[in-house]
Amino acid sequence: MTPKTALVTGASSGIGATTARKLHGLGYTVYGAARRLDRMKELADEGIRLLELDVTDEDSLRAGVQRILDETGRIDVLVNNAGYGSYGAVEEVPLSEARYQFEVNVFGAARLIQLVLPGMRAQRSGTIVNISSMGGKIYTPLGGWYHGTKFALEALSDCLRMEVRPFGIDVVVIEPGGIRTEWGGIAAANLRKTSGSGAYAAQADAMARSMDSESSDRRSSPPEVIADTIAKAVTARRPRTRYAAGFAAKPLIALRHLLPARAFDTVIRRATGVPA
Repeated sequence: MTPKTALVTGASSGIGATTARKLHGLGYTVYGAARRLDRMKELADEGIRLLELDVTDEDSLRAGVQRILDETGRIDVLVNNAGYGSYGAVEEVPLSEARYQFEVNVFGAARLIQLVLPGMRAQRSGTIVNISSMGGKIYTPLGGWYHGTKFALEALSDCLRMEVRPFGIDVVVIEPGGIRTEWGGIAAANLRKTSGSGAYAAQADAMARSMDSESSDRRSSPPEVIADTIAKAVTARRPRTRYAAGFAAKPLIALRHLLPARAFDTVIRRATGVPA
C-alpha cells in the first residue's frame, strides 16, 4: 500500500518536531515544515522530508503544498502546529502585532486547510489536526490576543468539521496544557518587553514568572504527550473532536465549565500570582 502523507507545521522544535518523529515512526511519509531548515537537520537525518514554509506567505504555502502533491500525490494528515504566544496588555500590544498573531495562529492555518482540502475531498479521506491550547477554552491576564486566536481556531474547527464530514474528512482539535518547550520562555520575554513597565508591570512580572515556571519540569509535560495524542487521533477510525492533554489541561478546562467567570478569575489569579 502507498504510505500515507502527513504535513506538520512548526516542526523545528517542541511539539512539531516530536509529532513529525512520531508519525514517521508509524509509517507516514512526513514533511516537517518551518521557516528555518537549519533547525530541522536532525529530522532530515531521521528520514523526515523538510519543507521551508512561512505560514504568513501565500507563495510559500502554495509552493509547499504543490511540492508534496507532486512528490507523493496526496496529503492525508495536516497538523497545523505553527504558532506563538503574543502576550501583553490589550492596551499596550500594537495592533500590528495583534494582526500578526492572528496571521500566524489563525489565518496561516486556515489557508493551509483551504489548500489541502481539494485533494482530501477528491480522495474522500483525510484528517486535519488543529493545535489549539487549553488557552482556547480558558483565559489568563495579558493574553488577550493569544487567547483570541485560540478561541477563533476552536470555532473555525467546529464549523469546518461539519462542512467536511460528507467528504470523509475528520477535523480534530488538540488542547495542550503546560508543555516543556521553548514556548513559555519566549512568550515571557515578549511579555516583559511589551508590558514590563508602566501600569501593567506588576501583572506582567507575575505572569512572566508563571510562564517561566510552566517551562520547567515541575509544571509541564513533555511534548511526547501531545505527539502521542495526535497519533492516537489520526489513527482512530472515529477520532474524538477534541483531545485535552498535558499538565493541568483537563482540570482547568473542567473548572472553566463549572465555575462562574469571576470565581474562575480568582482561580487564575491565584495560580499565576497576578495581583487583583
